[in-house]
Parts: sequence; C-alpha cells; structure tokens
Amino acid sequence: MIRFFLLLLISVFLFNSIAFSSTPDTSRLRISLITCGAGLQPWETFGHTAIRITDSIKGTDNVYNYGTFNGYDEEFLIKFTRGKLLYYLSSYPYRQFLLEYSEAGRSVAEQELRLPGAAKQALYEYLDWNALEENRYYKYDFFYDNCATRIRDVFSRALGKQFQVGDVLPEERTLSFREIINQYFYRVHWQRFGVNILLGSKIDKIMTDAEIMFLPDYLQEGILKSSYKGQKVSSDPVTILPGFEAPKAGLNGPFFLMLFIALLTIGGLCFKKFSKVGSVMSFLVLLLTGLIGCFIIVMWLGTDHQACQNNFNLLWALPTNVIIAFSSKKNKDKYSLIGILLIFVSLLLHLLQIQQLPIFELSPFLLSLLFIYGMIYRKNKTNKFDGNV
Repeated sequence: MIRFFLLLLISVFLFNSIAFSSTPDTSRLRISLITCGAGLQPWETFGHTAIRITDSIKGTDNVYNYGTFNGYDEEFLIKFTRGKLLYYLSSYPYRQFLLEYSEAGRSVAEQELRLPGAAKQALYEYLDWNALEENRYYKYDFFYDNCATRIRDVFSRALGKQFQVGDVLPEERTLSFREIINQYFYRVHWQRFGVNILLGSKIDKIMTDAEIMFLPDYLQEGILKSSYKGQKVSSDPVTILPGFEAPKAGLNGPFFLMLFIALLTIGGLCFKKFSKVGSVMSFLVLLLTGLIGCFIIVMWLGTDHQACQNNFNLLWALPTNVIIAFSSKKNKDKYSLIGILLIFVSLLLHLLQIQQLPIFELSPFLLSLLFIYGMIYRKNKTNKFDGNV
C-alpha cells in the first residue's frame, strides 16, 4: 500500500513537470529582468531594475521602467523634498535603455524568465495596462514603493499566488534598512552621514525577505530563486554591459570635521587664553544643532517621507538651541541639564538599537555639545552663587 502511494505521488510530480515544460508557447514573447549596477551620481547609488519584453510577432523589444519621473516640472524640487513626487511606468525601446547605461558606464545584467506562454501573455498585458496614462503614476517612496518593489509585486499581481519570489536572507542573519543602505554608501561619507541624521527610527526595523527587495541587487537574487507552479523559472544572470570598476572609499570628511569642531570647542572652553574661540564655537554648535533639529521636524511633520518619521535625533539636535544660542539670559542651568540628559538618552537608544546613530562621526560632535552644556551649567551656578553672596 505504501509503495502504491509513493508511485502515485511520483507519477503526479512527473506529470506536472512534463505538463509544465511541454506546454506549447504560442505567445512568441521573451521576458527578462534587467538589473543595472550603481553609478557615480547620488541617485545612482543603489542601482536600477526594469523588465524587458521582446515580442517577435509585433517586432518590438521594449523595456518597462518604473523609475521615470518628470525632472522638468516647475515644482520638481519642492515635490521631491516633500515626498510628493510622482514616478511613472514608461515603455521604450531596449536599445535606447541600454545606450543610456553604456554612456554612464554602468553594468547591465539580464536573466530570462522561462514562463509558460499564457503566463507571459498575462504579464505582458498587465504591464501594458499599467503603462496607460491613467494607471502609470505612483507616489515614490525609496524604501517602500520604488522601481524595484513595483517589479517585485508585478509578478504576483499578474500571475497570482502561483508565482513565488524566492527568499534571499539567510535564516540566521538579520539586517535593518539602515544597515543595508550604509553598505551602499561606503564611499560617499557625507551622503551617509546626512541620511543617517535625517532618517528616523523606522529604518532601524529588521527587514523581511520581501522588504529587502527594495534594492535591485536583492530583487535580482529573489527572482533567480523564484518559481511558478512549483517550477524554477529564472535563468542565471548574464552580463550585457560590464560597467566601471567600483571606486574605493575616500577620506571620511564628516569624522575629521566633527573632530576639528570638537577640538576647537573643548580647547576654547578649557583654556582661558582661547576663551573667545570657545564662545564662538559654542554659539555655532548650538545654532547648528538647533537648525538641524528644525529641519528634522520639517521632514518629519511636513513631508510624506515615511522614513523621516519618529526621528529621535531630535534628542540631541534640540530646535530650541537656536534660541539658546542667541539668548543672553543667565538662568539656563536647568536647560543645560536637560540637554545633557537627552544626549545620554539618544546614546541609550543607539545601544538598544531603537535608532542607530552615525556614532563614529557623531561622537566628537556630541562630546563638544556635552562640554558646552556643562560650561553653561557651571557658569549659571557660579553666577547664582555670586549673586547670593
């Protein structure tokens, strides 16, 4: 009896495999995923992805690209800053797409999807429908709704649950959004430093397999491991354009600037002959932290960027420091104690991995801020004591 059921299961498996592979493909379509390497421009740091469809009946060879936007819009910068910029799906000749990346010196890899004819046709029809003027636009979000996540979701929307994207994260490894983007920012220290200050605690969340596919490299791997009706469908990626050799990381500018600020500030506050330097640096550091805090609030509350929400960098970048920098009032001892306490709270949140700080670059700056608050407290206590004598 057991032997009978085993033979039955094997027969069903073989039948499904033969049926899947032997179904005649009358669509005359060739569908592949295109993955492009990183470039030198800031917006090219994370690569790009698109879908290529060749229709031998119509004689077309087009790329479907979810990463297009109108850069000539009069309000482009405002919309981009506020997170209200609309991206859209465009379709244009593959040779034009390839020429753009060839001129930019960026790599291009292609992996063909060996789907049945009916599945190819369904995917083709979905993309054509999605490229219509009334359907093509979407509000771009770097982490949650971009050119890669759109393509990740295209397959399930067009083919249903029978198409399964593969897992790309090892079971024992956990990664947050912040950790992964910092790996891509390895050579552009200023961008990494600025992004880590402006993006809040939401990007310290541990990613799922689906979420990490907001990056084209991981989408490529997920599609490589994908299946349709239980059968693997993706070929191995083939390099079409090799691209340039990735440059090495340069000098860590933010760290050395923060270190320079700390030396001037602490030295000026500790040595009387440099007291004027200490006063100037205290004013500048307080003003700078206050302005950063104001900008964080604007990005948090005044934009649609989800990643800018819940930003606990406000604990050390107090917006009220703008007022304190210009204030001549002497009763600031309580304020300085609160400032010191909040810096330690932000460091605690970093240790607990609630919100990671760019700790290597930021440490000298936070140390100088602690010295400033400590000097404010000391002066105010001294003035109060002298006033009571």
